[in-house]
Amino acid sequence: MEVEAPDLVAVSSLATCNAYAVVRALEVAKEVAPEAFTMTGGQHFTALAEPSLAEYPVIDAIVRGEGELTLVEVVESLDSGEGLEDVEGLTFRRGDEIISTAPRPLIKDLDSLPMPGYHFVEENLSRYHFKMMAGDKRYLIIEGSRGCDHGCTFCSQCSFWGNRWRAKSGKRIAEEMEYCLEKFDAEFLWLTDDNFAFGPRADDLFREVNARGLGDELYWFVQARVDDVARNRESIPEMRKAGNQWVLLGIESGDPETLSQYGKGTTPDQAHQAIRALQENDIFAQGTFIIGNRSDTHESIEGLRRYIEVLDPDLAIFMILTPFPGTELYEEAVRNSWIEDWNWANYDMIHAVMPTETLSTTEVQEELYMCYRSFYGKFSRRIKGVFASNQFRRRTYRYMASQGIVMQLRDLIS
Repeated sequence: MEVEAPDLVAVSSLATCNAYAVVRALEVAKEVAPEAFTMTGGQHFTALAEPSLAEYPVIDAIVRGEGELTLVEVVESLDSGEGLEDVEGLTFRRGDEIISTAPRPLIKDLDSLPMPGYHFVEENLSRYHFKMMAGDKRYLIIEGSRGCDHGCTFCSQCSFWGNRWRAKSGKRIAEEMEYCLEKFDAEFLWLTDDNFAFGPRADDLFREVNARGLGDELYWFVQARVDDVARNRESIPEMRKAGNQWVLLGIESGDPETLSQYGKGTTPDQAHQAIRALQENDIFAQGTFIIGNRSDTHESIEGLRRYIEVLDPDLAIFMILTPFPGTELYEEAVRNSWIEDWNWANYDMIHAVMPTETLSTTEVQEELYMCYRSFYGKFSRRIKGVFASNQFRRRTYRYMASQGIVMQLRDLIS
């Protein structure tokens, strides 16, 4: 077997729970090519750049924040034999010294970025499926915007993108959709926007997609804020016509005080309005909900379950409040010694790593299982879901039944 001998190995790191996998991948790279320059980035390593270099000798450099230009400049500097001190947005090792350069300014015009580089992995694209969401349809990920200008205390995206929201134009996003459909036969597209903001740009996108006749050929998924959907209900029919059939809403809680603690800036009534607006237009309405905040009790989490019964989203995803590095929540949790589990692999929002004022981590874990059992365990909901007219609701409930997902969550309780 031919062994590669790369000069540089850069491994993406999306989330804290992937940190150890990234380190192991770079260890393997060093075993194969000991002289290779190794790099990573992403939210976790950006927040903990210097401590990570100190802890993991296998990492030679960490790209902090937006990485496209930084990576290019690193390659050019290594190729020319120049030092890395002038590369903005980089933390690297020079001998026994760890150096962090100045932050890199954000890219002003996202339309200037090239089309997604799926042609580099075109031979393997047949493996790209999201069974629960898209069945056997090929799905690809594209990006319409970066960041969010809101301030949720638990969100690692806020600080990573500098608490700013930047977007590609509606025309450019439509071009990427058409490119992925025609070039790679991707019928299902996931817009990875942290916040799909409505307004003129979104309206331009809907018009562009419909003008190209793409609305009948592809499906796309996005996440949005409930207040945005509630305020822009008149745009939802055009959004559905443009091929959107699935929206994830970050609802989090039905308690105004808890929403305020999270810095959400939304209300339970807006969540009701958003769910109804999507369902009335045959758009699959998924809601995410968080348990495990410091004031949570058995009673408050039971209240959340009752709220969700009234809200009646098509799909409910429950998560445990997790203190990701780089967030306001993390700083508060460290300052107050709330964190009991420092195993980064468990920072996946389904493992409890810190207790509440009245619940142990084990009790929080049990409550997560009870939330899923309450929502998906009802026979009437399962039957309604399995035979739903909406294809995504039907496929999702059949998939979850086949995978025994609720019982898998039961096994997490120690």
